[in-house]
Amino acid sequence: MEGLTEKKQRVRTLTKKDIEIKLSKKFEGKKINEKTAVDALFDSIRELLMTANPDLRIEIRDFGVFEVKTTKPKPKARNLKTGEFVFVPARKKMHFKPGKLLKEYLKKPID
Repeated sequence: MEGLTEKKQRVRTLTKKDIEIKLSKKFEGKKINEKTAVDALFDSIRELLMTANPDLRIEIRDFGVFEVKTTKPKPKARNLKTGEFVFVPARKKMHFKPGKLLKEYLKKPID
């Protein structure tokens, strides 16, 4: 019963506003062109994802959700070539879940 009383820790969620703030800091006092804007956007998203401690999600409405999740350690994984048991430590992984509009488009059959 102890497991039921523990509350699951809430994952920190960032939004478009957080990305806008990060971008505005990058563009402060700089001339902007298309390449600079696109590069800065992806740099900002990458930098925000790298702040995950331990987990994080970036929710962009009508596009999707980027999540950084922590995997569990695997003490009894097997090396398929040698057959020996190896320990695989916990690590972080990236997951993308498409938003409603994108999901509907992807579900359409190909003509």
